[in-house]
Amino acid sequence: MPSDSTPAQLPPVLRPSRPPERFLVELAERFDGRIEGDGSGVILTGLTLATADLRAGEAFVAIQGVNRHGAEFAMTAAEKGAVAIVTDGAGAAIAAPAGLPIVVVANPRAILGDLSAWVYATSEDLPVLLATTGTNGKTSVSHLLEGILGQLDVVTGLSSTAERHIAGEVIVSRLTTPEASEFHALLALMRERGVEAVAVEVSAQALSRHRVDGIVFDVAGFTNLTHDHLDDYADMREYFEAKLPLFRPDRARRGVVCLDSSYGAEVAARSDVPVVTIITPDIATDPETPADWTVHIVAERQDGTEFTLTGPAGTLTTTVPVIGRHMAANAGLAIVMLLEAGYDWSRLVAALGGRRIDAHLPGRTQRVSGDDGPAVYVDFGHSPDAFEKTLAAVRRVTPGRVVMLFGADGDRDKTKRHDMGRTGVLGSDVLIVTDHHPRHEDPDEIRRALIEGARRAQPDAEIYEYSPPERAILEAVKLVGDGDAVLWAGPGHQDYRDIRGVRTPYSARELARRALRDAGWAVPEPSWHVPYPDESTPLSDPTRPLS
Repeated sequence: MPSDSTPAQLPPVLRPSRPPERFLVELAERFDGRIEGDGSGVILTGLTLATADLRAGEAFVAIQGVNRHGAEFAMTAAEKGAVAIVTDGAGAAIAAPAGLPIVVVANPRAILGDLSAWVYATSEDLPVLLATTGTNGKTSVSHLLEGILGQLDVVTGLSSTAERHIAGEVIVSRLTTPEASEFHALLALMRERGVEAVAVEVSAQALSRHRVDGIVFDVAGFTNLTHDHLDDYADMREYFEAKLPLFRPDRARRGVVCLDSSYGAEVAARSDVPVVTIITPDIATDPETPADWTVHIVAERQDGTEFTLTGPAGTLTTTVPVIGRHMAANAGLAIVMLLEAGYDWSRLVAALGGRRIDAHLPGRTQRVSGDDGPAVYVDFGHSPDAFEKTLAAVRRVTPGRVVMLFGADGDRDKTKRHDMGRTGVLGSDVLIVTDHHPRHEDPDEIRRALIEGARRAQPDAEIYEYSPPERAILEAVKLVGDGDAVLWAGPGHQDYRDIRGVRTPYSARELARRALRDAGWAVPEPSWHVPYPDESTPLSDPTRPLS
């Protein structure tokens, strides 16, 4: 959405240090635009949708947003050094007072991907591109791809919900999939730094909103489809249909489709590119569905899940470094995607056979507790299906009680809240409902819906409600002892909470560590950035009531 400002907490958009120079006149010719004003001799070195990210010498692409037209910020763009505006007819009239040459096109949003590809020359000499879509598991598969590629000594890049990686450099992400202009600039920078393969998380919204236009992925992977994002899509069918374009020749060359959810078979059947299939019978909706590849669970432990992958190329036994059969399914999908991308099977076996996959999955069933005392896991899952699978995984490795702590996003899909409460209470011994990102919603109303869903499913369950979450984790840890577990679902890797549109520094992982330490349990040193400056930062938020 166009804006003239970007919150300071958001990371910067990355660009190549040596972008190609493009003439504005050629841009207009290539994209059927007309130039208003004097565009002769104008050279641009990039483009952006947001003036806050604009650099001198770039073009500002002004599109119609939900409430305002981006052309309203043309004057700001000019002040920041923009050399031109690209917009539609309505935007051209609004942007005219800025005095910049304007390229008028029919639909700037629709051509943004192809326009970005031309500006950054990302239609040639790109690394191997691996895309993963689905409701759950996209981030995990992306990080597993990166980890396995590292074990193959491949220089990697990554774009996921959690982070962007460029040949070892780590940058916090903004969106699951960046805007097309940002994405193409990122790919150009990766190419410049010698990246050989890139793992990309592709959301349904990214496909619907043209964020991956202008890119053909070498392999596209499908994880599953479950109840989520019905604030963006009318129903599950529309949500499903939004995923399918990734499996067209203009988007991908090959596909790997997981058959664990009921939608997988339809993805495979309707794909317009060659696909192979994979299934994990232990978690599949229909475990008898035939597939090219099969993941068999060998052992589940608190430090990982061992599995065997069997298919046309042979058999491989390895361990994914997190709990959960669904994580083994994600790892199997990643391995087959690499095989389909052209990496030799013997090379994969040599790197992974009998070993652990060397991957860091930020906030994905991440254990933050030590070897003694209760196990505390922080997870990013925020859908009923994710709750069900992760709670089952925690249950299988926990001899004692399981406490589930979670909240729900404000200003997001409200239709799943009752199911979240139901799944949470049925999969745990104790349920604690708290806040997550309330955004502009009343957090009391969000919690009420979650508890209502839980009570309907299990009226006599042990359920607590605490606000804010700083208090909730303290109370959760008081309820557990050695052999018990706490699963805090929702915040995962995120280092902020969105409260009334303000990103407040916050880390569930660090709060959980501090709650454990306050209860007398030893905790390991963190492997993540801690947004709290020191131990004097209060655990509870004085601006929110306790209940």
